[in-house]
Amino acid sequence: SLGRVDVDHAITRKMQLIAEAEQLKPAFMKEVDSHFTEFVNSLVAKSVLLDSSSSASLFPASCSEKELHKAKSLRAPPEHGKIFTARRSLLDELFEVSHIRTIYHMFIALLIVFILSTLLVDFIDEGRLVLGFDLLVFVFGKFPVVFCTWLCMFCATVTIPYNLFVWWAQGYCSSSHRVLRSLFYGILFTLFQTAGLGFGPTYVAVSYALPPASRFIVILEQVRLVMKAHSFVRENVPRVLSSVKDKSSTVPIPRISQYLYFLFAPTLIYRDNYPRNPTIRWGYVATKFAQVLGSLFYAYYIFVRLCIPLFRNSSQETFNLRGLVLCIFNSILPGVLILFLVFFAFLHCWLNAFAEMLRFADRMFYKDWWNSTSYANYYRTWNVVVHDWLYYYAYRDFLWFFGKKFKAAAMLSVFTVSAAVHEYVLSVCFGYFYPVLFFLFTGFGMVFNFILNDRRKGPIWNVIMWTSLFLGQGVIICLYSQEWYARQYCPMEN
Repeated sequence: SLGRVDVDHAITRKMQLIAEAEQLKPAFMKEVDSHFTEFVNSLVAKSVLLDSSSSASLFPASCSEKELHKAKSLRAPPEHGKIFTARRSLLDELFEVSHIRTIYHMFIALLIVFILSTLLVDFIDEGRLVLGFDLLVFVFGKFPVVFCTWLCMFCATVTIPYNLFVWWAQGYCSSSHRVLRSLFYGILFTLFQTAGLGFGPTYVAVSYALPPASRFIVILEQVRLVMKAHSFVRENVPRVLSSVKDKSSTVPIPRISQYLYFLFAPTLIYRDNYPRNPTIRWGYVATKFAQVLGSLFYAYYIFVRLCIPLFRNSSQETFNLRGLVLCIFNSILPGVLILFLVFFAFLHCWLNAFAEMLRFADRMFYKDWWNSTSYANYYRTWNVVVHDWLYYYAYRDFLWFFGKKFKAAAMLSVFTVSAAVHEYVLSVCFGYFYPVLFFLFTGFGMVFNFILNDRRKGPIWNVIMWTSLFLGQGVIICLYSQEWYARQYCPMEN
């Protein structure tokens, strides 16, 4: 009043407004959520009406209800599958929020602490700064052999599956022995998948005694190329059969450039064309590769500071239950950090870098798996790229062959195949068969998939999911590390 401002009153009024805004926030978010739910429900209802109208156009009104019911009950072939749309990765969107970006900064700060800790301890012990990376040099050794093996695998995958498909498709229409022709080329393709891509790289990794990380590169590329070749054949064979059935004048054979793009694209589902971005952000690519390199050094310091001191001497101690329990719980922190690094480095940075270079617009390589309240949702959202392949080519094809009443058997088969492939990768890369992951996957993982299902919605289930995930990572890191050091130092006869 009279030109003077009551500062205390203004501050009090401001605090009251902030408190009122905070009280209104839940109601506002609830209102937005309800409107969004109504919108989605309306969209789904329109989609159902569209499906019913298309069904009505397929079946004329003159058909009787009995004939219509019979036509609907017939087992239809698998649907066209995954639809690709232009969308960003979830973390790229979340990092635009300052609160989420701060969590990322906290992980960077923890890496700096690891580096300082290692340098200071080495300086105190050695009297000088030790900047050697002996562990990284060892695990990525014999890289020329790795590169030559990958080049042979890639060239074989480019030429053999594509040419086998082209030769089969070109002669299928005019062939008088279509079943025999299909069987012959199918056997050749299967031989290539099992002997060429299956046995060859594994033989090289074992016979050349490649170190663990080098073996991981070879074997993971082997699995990736096998899945890519299967997807290419699986998506294109039905198109040829359909064109022959419709007596089309042209046989739909993809160009070699489309197949080559698919081999580099960050997806395991083949399409002739994908949504593309107009430009390439080379700064974004450089940032993602720099983050991959940073994650690699992060993993190195985790092993140096948290794992090697813990397990180096454990193989020389007498086994007891107390030591095993302590080892598992001491392994939880490095296990969880490694889990986060694998997710961030590969599923976010590596795939986004290649997607950007290829202008591949669909960046949904993962979903919000950290919010999962069930293991069923976690398996679907952790790695969308692999899940799509398993869903369309393992789960749905199983139901196509055996019928929709075998959904439980289809799910069990997919779990078993996934667990076997994971165990195969670890067995070849570590050089010994030690099926810890296989039993965790097919045992606890399968049980939790049915118990912690999609009906579990409360936040307590998210806590249970994270707790079991932490314990599982601790068990994996502990047992595999103990076995590694035991094979290094313990006599084999004991």
